Amino acid sequence: MSDEPFFLKEEKEKLGLQRGNGQTEATLEPLQLGKRVKEIRLSQNLTLEEASKLTGLARSTLSKIENEQISPTFSAVNKLVKGLGIDIPQLFSQPRRGAGAGGRRDITRGGEGLPHPTPTYEHELLATQLSTKKMIPYRTTVRARTFDEYTDWVRHDGEEFLFVLRGSLLLYTEFYEPLELFAGDSAYYDCEMGHALVSTSEEDAEVIWVTA
Repeated sequence: MSDEPFFLKEEKEKLGLQRGNGQTEATLEPLQLGKRVKEIRLSQNLTLEEASKLTGLARSTLSKIENEQISPTFSAVNKLVKGLGIDIPQLFSQPRRGAGAGGRRDITRGGEGLPHPTPTYEHELLATQLSTKKMIPYRTTVRARTFDEYTDWVRHDGEEFLFVLRGSLLLYTEFYEPLELFAGDSAYYDCEMGHALVSTSEEDAEVIWVTA
């Protein structure tokens, strides 16, 4: 008897990955579901805490799923799908082997990005039609006015580039003194290091962020 969860088998059938569809199970690469969950979370610029609130799964549970320490139950999969706003095939889809990205393109018209508000930021996610991106671009209005509005440092995987479009702000980073940036200024930093932005101009500052 196979130990494969029934929901995984069902989705593989939908994607034509079972025997009898021109491809045998022996030729499939193992599905790293945790890696896929993390990839989707980062593509939406969500911290573990934010994803936990959206999905109703504990932060520790999400972390264990992403690090392949546990396999999600059917109930957890449903929560992930609903909370992250995706469908099940997206969660179980495999990148095409040898598929190049040289011809990909995604256009986001002004004001047509995917909104993702938080208590301190109002994000507009850009290039949301592309999956498995190497960079995550987004435009953000900084609502926070004091560092005290953050319950903790913002941290996530990767490196980040910040460009100030308008207004002025304080860039707080864990190992450096706060630095005021103005329109046209930019910064590049490791985003595993705690960081946060606070608007200092009369109007909320607006920035472009690119996370890699």
